[in-house]
Amino acid sequence: MRTEAAALSLLLSIGAASPLAAQELRIGLAIEPTSLDPHFNLMIPDEAIARHFYDSLVLQDDQQRMVPGLAISWRSLDSTTWEFRLRPNVHFINGDTFGAEDVVASLKRAPNVPNSLGGYALYTKGIAEVELVDPLTVRIHTRAPDPILPDELSIVSIVSRRCVNATTEAFDGGAAAIGTGPFRLVHWIKGQEIVMERNDGYWGGKAEWQRVTDRVITADAARVAALYAGDVDVIDTVPSSVLGEIEARPGLAIARVPSSRAIYLHLDSFRERSPFVTDGEGQPLDPNPLRDGRVRAALSLAIDRIGLVRQILNGAGTPAAQILPQTGFGASPRLKPDPFDPTAARRLLAEAGYPQGFRISLHASSTFSAVDQKVAVAIGGMLERIGIATDVVALPDPIYRSRLRNYEFSLTLLGWHSETAEASSWLRAIVATPDPAHALGYANRGRYSNPALDDLLGEAATAMNEEARRKLLERASELAIEDHAVIPLYFADGIWAFRDDLSYRPRIDLFTLAQNVTGKR
Repeated sequence: MRTEAAALSLLLSIGAASPLAAQELRIGLAIEPTSLDPHFNLMIPDEAIARHFYDSLVLQDDQQRMVPGLAISWRSLDSTTWEFRLRPNVHFINGDTFGAEDVVASLKRAPNVPNSLGGYALYTKGIAEVELVDPLTVRIHTRAPDPILPDELSIVSIVSRRCVNATTEAFDGGAAAIGTGPFRLVHWIKGQEIVMERNDGYWGGKAEWQRVTDRVITADAARVAALYAGDVDVIDTVPSSVLGEIEARPGLAIARVPSSRAIYLHLDSFRERSPFVTDGEGQPLDPNPLRDGRVRAALSLAIDRIGLVRQILNGAGTPAAQILPQTGFGASPRLKPDPFDPTAARRLLAEAGYPQGFRISLHASSTFSAVDQKVAVAIGGMLERIGIATDVVALPDPIYRSRLRNYEFSLTLLGWHSETAEASSWLRAIVATPDPAHALGYANRGRYSNPALDDLLGEAATAMNEEARRKLLERASELAIEDHAVIPLYFADGIWAFRDDLSYRPRIDLFTLAQNVTGKR
């Protein structure tokens, strides 16, 4: 055993020396982005890869605090006008000088990408006009007061004005991948790897690595094995079940952080008859029991959040009371996770007219995260104990997402990370009444609707006074959770593993960034 450990230590030290000496870094990614188009899909893998090639006007640090990016400063001139002073002497990877025209082009493109899977209109919908004051100044005029426009623009990557009409395919293939970020794209072989090279002219200083290869290794066991074998230097989404094993291995280290990604259940509270809810004999139920707040509350009380974190996550998470951590702006400090109380749950079901329960299907992704299916099965067992016979159906992620967007399910397991670390992000996306014209409710997969909540969100959206906006968002958060518009479960920890001659700065948004990896001096 000692000989094996010594051999492994030697193997790791030899393997580590080569990439460091050659300034090469190899990362094992659990999830491949859907596209390299930075305006295509508002999901963690896509946003994270975009941060290698592109910058935004305002950037987010590792704790999701707003810091200067391509804008060195910003100020509100009046209730509907923001002025951004742009960073001078910034160049795109093709040599073009960055300026105000690129901002205008990017804000025009972001909400209008054909077949986009997600979300960017939510953060640009309020913009009425982008005024080009001079090459390094833009003024953004909004249709109504927009107190968090700088936060919202931290989500929007700035691309070259040359690419305003470029297709998503042109970004994926590299022809339109013209950014100001710390790296430049070499190639993307879908399902295999994304290769990038350092942008030596990056305004923020050169990254440590001359060449980076992101290898797509979706299976947890294969990803961990690749790290053990020295085939990669860093892996993300480390399964909590192997934490102790990795920490005991010579030559390896762990970085871990409580994340802002919430795992939750979304319920079909819209349809009179929901497609995957039946009585005990398999006959459709009318009315849909999920429309009853007592039933939704019963489902929440049936779930042992502490047990989920301890047994499924091996402690690598925190039970959730809402979809934003309590440190976030507008999260309510008064909300606590629902207790595990099956007796109360059964009582509520009986009060709602379902003393014998009913049957439901819980749908989840089988490929986005290895833990999702385990969590879904555990929840299914908990619901069974209060009389709700639960069929757990795990689907490949592309199929799952496609059907999800078509509102085909009754009960779904989902994850959400708040792009702006403010409650308005999840509230407007997940529980606001769906309104495509105003980009509201774009991720409201249960089509929940509450006019009182919508009114609070509308008021908060234009409240320039920070304290007034905070109180409005706290009340909106409470209203959504008390009505069980969604059922929060837990916040998952972000975990990365790497060779111990490296250092990794973890991010609460779970972005895996090559620029956050450094060699120990």
